[in-house]
Amino acid sequence: MQKFGKSQPVKRFEDPRLITGRGGYVDDVAPKGALHAYVLRASVAHGRITGIDSTAAKALPGVHLIATAEDLAAAGLRNSLGGVRIPHRDGSKSPEADQPLLAEGKVRYVGEGVVLIVAETLDQCRDAAELIELDIADLPAQLSLSRGTEALHEGAPDNLGVDWSMGDAEACKAAMAGAARVVRAHVVDSRIIVNALEPRGSFAEWDGKRLHLSMNGQGVWAPKAEIAEIFGMAPEDVRVTHPDVGGGFGMKAKLYPEYVLCCHAAKVLGKPVRWMSDRTEAMLSDNGGRALEHDVEMGFDADNRIVAYHVKTRYDLGAYNSNFGQAIQTILFAKVAAGVYDLQPVLLEAEGYYTNTVQTDAYRGAGRPEAIFLLERCMDIAARELDVDPWELRRKNFIPADAFPYTSATGEHYDVGDFRKVLNRAEGFADRSGFAKRKAKSAEAGKLRGFGLCYYIESILGDPSETTKVEYNTDGTVNIYVGTQSNGQGHETVHAQFLSDQTGIPVDKIRVIQGDSDLIAKGGGTGGSRSVTTQSNATLSTVSVMVEAFTAFLAEVMEVDPEKISFDDESFRVAGSNAAPTMLDVAEWAREKGRSDLLVHQATGTLPGRSYPNGAHVAEVEVDPDTGLVTLDRYHVVDDFGNLINPMLAEGQVHGGVAQGAGQVLMEHTVYDEDGQLLTATFMDYAMPRATDLPFIGFVSEPVPSTANAMGMKGCGEAGTVGSMAAVTNAVADALWDRGVRQADMPFTPHRVWSMLNHAEAAE
Repeated sequence: MQKFGKSQPVKRFEDPRLITGRGGYVDDVAPKGALHAYVLRASVAHGRITGIDSTAAKALPGVHLIATAEDLAAAGLRNSLGGVRIPHRDGSKSPEADQPLLAEGKVRYVGEGVVLIVAETLDQCRDAAELIELDIADLPAQLSLSRGTEALHEGAPDNLGVDWSMGDAEACKAAMAGAARVVRAHVVDSRIIVNALEPRGSFAEWDGKRLHLSMNGQGVWAPKAEIAEIFGMAPEDVRVTHPDVGGGFGMKAKLYPEYVLCCHAAKVLGKPVRWMSDRTEAMLSDNGGRALEHDVEMGFDADNRIVAYHVKTRYDLGAYNSNFGQAIQTILFAKVAAGVYDLQPVLLEAEGYYTNTVQTDAYRGAGRPEAIFLLERCMDIAARELDVDPWELRRKNFIPADAFPYTSATGEHYDVGDFRKVLNRAEGFADRSGFAKRKAKSAEAGKLRGFGLCYYIESILGDPSETTKVEYNTDGTVNIYVGTQSNGQGHETVHAQFLSDQTGIPVDKIRVIQGDSDLIAKGGGTGGSRSVTTQSNATLSTVSVMVEAFTAFLAEVMEVDPEKISFDDESFRVAGSNAAPTMLDVAEWAREKGRSDLLVHQATGTLPGRSYPNGAHVAEVEVDPDTGLVTLDRYHVVDDFGNLINPMLAEGQVHGGVAQGAGQVLMEHTVYDEDGQLLTATFMDYAMPRATDLPFIGFVSEPVPSTANAMGMKGCGEAGTVGSMAAVTNAVADALWDRGVRQADMPFTPHRVWSMLNHAEAAE
């Protein structure tokens, strides 16, 4: 019989609090009487700032502060946020084009912050903003993914921010030249707006020595370090906290200008200052995702085995270097670029361009969905051109189960995998054999039906180290302090379950504490599906420390040899005795004897390697050729997540990920006009998937336990999105193929699909 904490589909403990309005989000917990911050933003995409006159605004009642980039410089602040810079292929450095806190000299996208306003009410802020005279001399907007004519930054005269490559170009060229067939394709991965349920927000407090920033993010330690650097403060004088967070998806992983501006205002005014984004403001200023296009070629031998893979990518950096913006479509893309295939050599080339749009950065999967989407689209396109079954083409090229551990063409060390077993399970689960009958039934109704497969693999990212602290309280409860951060994934349930499983402490006695840099010294936050594997590994380390310390204490108290004491994950056992004290019993005895040193235990665990979740997504769509409407009719997933703590939560993560991937493919689309104005800045203009747009999503687990951690786990947070983009696209392309559509690119909105069908008909 399995114990409570392992593979039990337990409902989330935090849900009653969150769904009944008792959650404490950043706008709920801001100090009473806090001043309001507001940011006056650029209304043009590109231009030189020729004047800012805030005289009238400063005279308004209730206004406490108006600040520009010049004021930040006078206060000694660094007017920029850090961002990863990827060296060019020739080894030279990419441009210094980091995002400023407030625009200085130029504005580079609609929505860029120019002036900070702080007042007693939000309405007073808005009134003041209307009185500020902001003069901007327009410059031509640069929006194309090519070398531009009007430079956004001095260090990038042609707007090329990244020129990167990985792989052996000569080996790839030779292999391609010797291929029996070469399949070529152009693939578009369109830009999206993240749209977390809770927009970004923060508040800041200053007590004369210490600065406290509360923000709805994905980890407190990176912002803490950057805040200290920007203000020239000692790290111990900066505290960063996260309250409840309503969705992150990578977009909330970084420090944003508004958070730093709140800190500046709090220090200057000596009063707490709060800021909360509205939805249009979020759409204008939150980091976007995806935004890339590829030209790709894939070589095959006479037996349809892949002999070479060459990708040329152009992607949109937006106006500035963002947190991980440069790395996502280069280094992170490369992690799974070869997918699940025994594929060598690979040549990846990428060019990242600055454009007059908000910058792009992490969005659920951060590089891995982009890489798998491209590869799995290529596999389907190749199957068409080679006139072979797309499922069999994948099987033929899978890395064999007996080839693990396996080093991919891009240097990833896959520890385990049995892709054929998972795909076989998916074939039956999705009832592939019944598709022909369903297609015929759709045809009788005048509809087109398509079947799409994606076999994905993930590379779990982030810091392999994490820390767990366990504290025994006087009321018999236990606190577990974690370095990861829940954004809605159910961490409070999972971390409590796992600790309970390993210690026998009743789960209702365990309280999970996260998101406070004062309470735990270090943590990696949440991102790259790292949370459960890294945090559980750290918890195992902490439990080992506790068992060792409690064993020594019991041996002393009971006057027995420590070798005679064992722990069975629920109770301590003493050879020759009926005594079976629990962890809580031992902690209480330690408290009675004044051993406070035994009431707090902490350890850091480091994983020896990454884990590689993988699986098969199968989508089935029906298309109305008269209207172009695409209906996602059936969806099935077979995932290898290794061992699961809570299958219900894993399935929930898959459902959410599929919704985001399918939403991008079927309806989501960020649109800027030729002047850089965002045309999709409300939910009236930007489509998001609703419950009626999705079928029931079938999910089963086919685990092959990881060898890269003691639990045999593989992360699952982003896998749904990684697999769903290509599965849905392949299904739509399959439905349209019989009507002559040969180039099918997302988003598959009714008008676009209707146009594809009509253009194909006209070309016949």
